[in-house]
Amino acid sequence: MIQPWKKTGSKPVGDFRIFKIRSDTRVNPRTGGAHDFYVLDSVGWVNVVALTPARDLVMIRQYRAGSDTVELEIPGGMMDPGETDPVATAVRELREETGYEGENARLLGKVWSNPAILANRTYTVLIENCRLKHGTDFDHGEDLATELVPVAEIQKLVAEEKIGHSLVVAALYYFDLWQRGIKKA
Repeated sequence: MIQPWKKTGSKPVGDFRIFKIRSDTRVNPRTGGAHDFYVLDSVGWVNVVALTPARDLVMIRQYRAGSDTVELEIPGGMMDPGETDPVATAVRELREETGYEGENARLLGKVWSNPAILANRTYTVLIENCRLKHGTDFDHGEDLATELVPVAEIQKLVAEEKIGHSLVVAALYYFDLWQRGIKKA
């Protein structure tokens, strides 16, 4: 039976604004040997599945420096300091990035962002009946274009790898499960 590894030490390695790195020493319960793990600490992230009355998803295109690509994604972002409610963060991010607002915002699911090295979660929030009501309010590091994509095209876009952000794909899977009545929101 696989057991958690006991932590015997932890030390900060670096602070890089949007994440911190720490080194945790843990003991393998099978061998008794110590091993150092590097962990990235970050705040929670949210992804917003924003559904219009016409059954389009509000999506964005934006440049991603890590992959050096322009990606088709759903709106989302980091929870700001002091924010503890992913639903409130999602409502804020949707408005800032797209100008859209909607109704019945609620948590659809959550995943560990990458449990091998990241200590945070990514939350998927569903917002229905979204309509354009405001201008955008981008952060200094954002340059986004809003697109409406029919829900019926989403599976094809994922299958053709035109949507390639893994956490967006996870969010869209939760949305698909919700549409099929398998996942409650």
